[in-house]
Amino acid sequence: MYSNLKSKIIRFASNEEGASAIEYGLIAGLIGALIIVAVTGIGGSVSTYFTSICNALGGTCA
Repeated sequence: MYSNLKSKIIRFASNEEGASAIEYGLIAGLIGALIIVAVTGIGGSVSTYFTSICNALGGTCA
C-alpha cells in the first residue's frame, strides 16, 4: 500500500506539464500588460495629433 502511494507521489512530483502551462500564462499576461502600458502612453500623443489635424482642416473635433 505504501509503495503504491510512494510511486504516485514520485510521479506527481516529476510531472512538469502544468509548469509549462503556467509559464505560458505568465508570459501572455506580461505581454498583455506591456501592450496596455504602451497604448496608454502613446494614446495621449496620438489624440493630440489627430486633434491638431482636425483643427487645421477646420472641422469640429469631438
